[in-house]
Amino acid sequence: MADEAVAEPASHDAQKPQGPRLPEAPPRGGDRGGERDDEHARGEAESSDGPEVGDDEAAERAKERERAADRIKDLTRDPLAEEDGEDGPTDLAAAARARRAGRKLLTSGRDFTSFDRSRIGHAHIGDINVSLDARRSGVAMRGGPVPEEELRRLRRAHVEPAGYVRLRRALESRRLLVLGGAPGTGRTCTALALLDEVTQDGAGDGDRVHRRDPGNGEGVRGLVGEVKARESGGEGGERRCTGYLLELALDRPGTLPPDEMDLDQLASTLAEGDAYAVVVVSVGSAANPLLAGRYGMVCPPAPSQELVTVRLRERLEEARDHEAPEHAARLAEDPEVTEAVGLDDLRPAEAELLASLLAEHLLGSLTREELLAGCRGIAAVQAHEWFAGVDRALAAPPSGDGRDGRTPVRSATAALFHPVAFRIALAVLGGGSHSAVSAAAHLLTWELSVQSDPDSTPSRPLFCDDPESDRALSRARSHDGAIDVAGAEVTGQLIFYRGSALPAAVLAEIWDRHFPVRAPVVRWLRLLADDPRPQVSVRAAVAAGELSVRDFEYGFGELVRPLAEASSARRRVFAATALDQVAGHASHRRAVRKVVDDWSRYGTASLRWTAAMTLGHGRAADSVDAALDALARIGVRDQGRQLAVASLNVVRLLTLPECATVLRRLGQWAEHRREEYQDLALVTIVRLATTGVDEVLDDEPGTPLGDRGDWPLLLALAVTRPELTGTLADLLWTALNTARSRDVAFDALEALLRSASRGEGGEGRERGEGRGGGDRMRPGLAALLPALTSDEHDRQQLEWLLRRMMRDQDRPLTTEQASALWRLAVPARQRRSDEEESHG
Repeated sequence: MADEAVAEPASHDAQKPQGPRLPEAPPRGGDRGGERDDEHARGEAESSDGPEVGDDEAAERAKERERAADRIKDLTRDPLAEEDGEDGPTDLAAAARARRAGRKLLTSGRDFTSFDRSRIGHAHIGDINVSLDARRSGVAMRGGPVPEEELRRLRRAHVEPAGYVRLRRALESRRLLVLGGAPGTGRTCTALALLDEVTQDGAGDGDRVHRRDPGNGEGVRGLVGEVKARESGGEGGERRCTGYLLELALDRPGTLPPDEMDLDQLASTLAEGDAYAVVVVSVGSAANPLLAGRYGMVCPPAPSQELVTVRLRERLEEARDHEAPEHAARLAEDPEVTEAVGLDDLRPAEAELLASLLAEHLLGSLTREELLAGCRGIAAVQAHEWFAGVDRALAAPPSGDGRDGRTPVRSATAALFHPVAFRIALAVLGGGSHSAVSAAAHLLTWELSVQSDPDSTPSRPLFCDDPESDRALSRARSHDGAIDVAGAEVTGQLIFYRGSALPAAVLAEIWDRHFPVRAPVVRWLRLLADDPRPQVSVRAAVAAGELSVRDFEYGFGELVRPLAEASSARRRVFAATALDQVAGHASHRRAVRKVVDDWSRYGTASLRWTAAMTLGHGRAADSVDAALDALARIGVRDQGRQLAVASLNVVRLLTLPECATVLRRLGQWAEHRREEYQDLALVTIVRLATTGVDEVLDDEPGTPLGDRGDWPLLLALAVTRPELTGTLADLLWTALNTARSRDVAFDALEALLRSASRGEGGEGRERGEGRGGGDRMRPGLAALLPALTSDEHDRQQLEWLLRRMMRDQDRPLTTEQASALWRLAVPARQRRSDEEESHG
């Protein structure tokens, strides 16, 4: 070991006279021993040591070299940084993660382009007619007695939700129950089941339970009058132990919730008449006071799997195949069926439809393709129910509640549009933070309100948010997760739809069936494009691409093209991301490639910049070679004005399986006779060494590169593609031995060397150094450095760099770290040869 230390760098504070003097500059480049013929690199390096010339000419040459070096340095900086912006550049790693999440959210293997809602909305399967139409609501129900036949069927098929016994005891003790729940969750069925149980001793079959017509506008006070009249015998004799069901639509403009005194009066009247009543309300800010009062309780949803099982058993009762129930159970849990449904939990009508589809498939009436198509339609029907006729009530005058002197206190447009705006925002930004989705929903509420009534300035309620109601009404869930903030990950509350099918179904519904909504949604997406948070702007861009697929003429004209020409780099990134999302659909790929090719050839500077960002995703050209041709065309035009963004996207192409093609073209550009091509190669090589895998990769963890997200891309490629290590080393050697790129190339190599020492000596993370420990990256350096230092001259350059790092005033490299790096670069056999020479 003592002899070995002679050949390795000495400590920066060692006072050994025999130690070599630290050179002022790295040794000039020399021949690679016949491994490559880089005449340009050697010629430029030798030009600085040519014959003596006049002082003025030498000074001018020195200035020219300095300008060339400064230009290369400028071109290796982040091309996404806003020149005049205050928000800073786009975080590439956060943007890549947001793009992956957005694509996963909206492209989960289903395609609603050809979906026909009419086939499922009123599905007739065998002898069963299942209605899931959005127009079937509580407001449309007619008042009157509930037939005994309907109650018997309810008793047979109803699945009790968790806490059902507690609900029944509360109704029995108080006579009145205000039952809250999201529409479609079985709250009305549960209310009828409760009333059926507590009125079993009532007189007169078929007249025990009454449904109150909610459209008469009298509300709770009207129900008090009806109870008094019926229970006193005023309507044809005594009617004892009767149940009443009333559904209040508190989300209608002008509708106010009943007072606690009104509820007390109703409870007292019910007790006097030995009657019961359940008032059903939708969860939300208007219903919160009712649910928090003495009569209020929340209705839990019925268990999905049990619902399907019960309904399926009913459908198969008449089947003679004794193995049918077993086959049905397996089919209900089939992963392909579950994915086609795309809902985490089913509501009663959905469970009934799914059970019908499964039964008819088992009985031979439906093919498997028809079964899966029907399953995919369930989420689309839910989206239709959410949005159909939302603003019809705005055309009608406020209904009030019949009480003099009271006027509505809530904004009609805000009350109507905030729930639908929240669902749209969740479809676009799902998986992001709850605060980001809520803020985006309020922006969209404003845009929808202005579109609905452009002559009025809409009010914006400040204390109407109810996260629990938002989640319940939108079938959403939330949990803690990682959020990107200023380049770091922190824990925050994330929010998702309860089902992978809902985001795409919501976007398809608003875009295909509600054309007037497009204008405010487009304005809203443009606002999101300016958001400095990638989790907002990039996810919105992915959604914009999916919307453009549904109507490319409109999406391209209103979203993509205007933002592609914007002066803001963030908006151009938005347009490029949207275009790539469109290119992900085979039906539109040819159109996108034609657009990008035209922009790269004939477009303005902004359009060429956007084209370069689109090409970097790898789907906007017919082949990798075609993409590289277009990027070179963009990069060398106008004296390399957009060379930086072109080089960034060449690096992004290196994550594709065809990365060998990219490296081959880099070598050709480095040897090109035009300086612009040489600069494109040099800048790309340096950027390759300073770019992290997580900044450019689209793959999820679990792939060779995806598992090395915190690595520099150059080292990750050296490990995952060992056959390319020699080419990678040759390219980096070219940058290290070319005068104008030497400084930035050595800085990049220093960052690579420090990546292996991360975590030692308290070194923190800096650009290009990732988040993980350095030990994992040592195999990358062990593969690259020996190929980079194949001769004595190369090892002298490495020794110079290690000594410079050891003398760094801020982060000096220790002797042990430098020795470890030297051992990675120089094999033991070569070290022994050097030692023999040093000892004479």
